[in-house]
Amino acid sequence: MRFLFTVQGEGRGHFTQALSLSSILRKHGHEVVAVLVGTSDSRQTPAFFKNKINSPIIEYSSPNFTSFYNKRRPSILLSIIRNAARPLVFRKSLHIVRDCINEYRPDVVVNFYEMVTGMAYQIFKFDKRLGIHMVCIAHQYVLLNPNYKTSAEQDVKYYLIRMLSRITSRRASKILALSFRDLSNSGRIVTVPPLLRREVFEIEPTEGDYIHGYMLNTGYLEEVESWHCKHPEVQLRFFWDKKDADEATKINDNFVLYTLNDEKFLKSMAGSMAYATTSGFESVCEALYYRKPILMIPVHVEQEFNAYDAGLSGAGITGKKFSLGSLLKFIPDYNPDENFRDWVHSAEDIFIKELCGITTNKKN
Repeated sequence: MRFLFTVQGEGRGHFTQALSLSSILRKHGHEVVAVLVGTSDSRQTPAFFKNKINSPIIEYSSPNFTSFYNKRRPSILLSIIRNAARPLVFRKSLHIVRDCINEYRPDVVVNFYEMVTGMAYQIFKFDKRLGIHMVCIAHQYVLLNPNYKTSAEQDVKYYLIRMLSRITSRRASKILALSFRDLSNSGRIVTVPPLLRREVFEIEPTEGDYIHGYMLNTGYLEEVESWHCKHPEVQLRFFWDKKDADEATKINDNFVLYTLNDEKFLKSMAGSMAYATTSGFESVCEALYYRKPILMIPVHVEQEFNAYDAGLSGAGITGKKFSLGSLLKFIPDYNPDENFRDWVHSAEDIFIKELCGITTNKKN
């Protein structure tokens, strides 16, 4: 079968999911004919994805809801205003998506939470050229499953996620909700395991004597430094995205900052005693797979949901700042879901079944 991917370019998670799925599909003799990536002024397609996907990449402008930061957190209001001021740009993107699907004629379009793709399927729903099944994949779709229970307060908090999830998937033939654990399916919504990258399975975790960490932005450095000054005996190995930083920035003998490198990041995580993070879904899954206690400091509402959901599987604790002392206290009480590894290992069979079992002789 021929597959075409569309990927939301915000963060690294959707890119790693696309890489993992492309590997699975090719292993079973299928083809990824092209990858469409929604980008913005503040987010570009990362080099690691361009080097590994082995398919033509077509970029276009797409809405971005974490473009503007107020101190450490993104300003959703400013991001919405910015997106609303660019209707002509996004109109062009809608036509790019439609025309690329028509050009490559895949059997299935796999949408990794890309809004323009979901909108194109809705706006051009009477266009026969878009009569190709779309399957949507993301962790956020768990919230659309009525079997996933949340409180009234959480329903208000997660309203934006649900809204975006519906926009991206309204005309999807199937919705694959990445989940920390198996849940009952509901209609089009099928619960599936996380799509961890192949490199995760090639590293054997060990019990280390340092805290591994990731900072989404440099605003957290002062916070971590302040804690470390009071606890200089604790070894910290943190990764960050600071532009033009040296490969390794040594604060002192027990505190080193590294520029983000996928291979080094995984090896550091696998050898650590615990992990502190701003709660990206993929890295939390990786830490849970390696059985590393996690401190999660969400930066925006999607990460708040990641942290909440991970907590239900015993992955770790949530905080508002990098208070690493609370992470150290949590380590003796760490009790993660014992079924998580088996759930992850079932991903290949489940995804092949769900993606290749879609009939392609009917209009989406």
